[in-house]
Amino acid sequence: QVQLVESGGGLVQAGGSRRLSCAASGSIFTINVMGWYRQAPGKQRELVGRIATGGSILYTNSVEGRFTISRDNAKNTVYLQMNSLKPEDTAVYYCWATSSLAQYWGQGTQVTVSS
Repeated sequence: QVQLVESGGGLVQAGGSRRLSCAASGSIFTINVMGWYRQAPGKQRELVGRIATGGSILYTNSVEGRFTISRDNAKNTVYLQMNSLKPEDTAVYYCWATSSLAQYWGQGTQVTVSS
């Protein structure tokens, strides 16, 4: 199986930046797509961005232009660079990965944006 561990969350002021990291371990050879989801209090979990092994990227409209997803295949790590943060970006951010047989989730890291 695959284990995903997020890091980089914390408190940041509006307009600031933060970079999240997610390191994968286990049956890493099965992973083809990695990405980030987030869940704010009282809301459903939503896609932030995804990146495939070959580099294809998908963002949700609300973060495109502010967030950048990247991937280091050698380190089995996916990153989320968050710029121009807004209070509405406050959420638990979850790392996500998928293979042909299963989806995997990290435990989440809290990002709080203060105004």
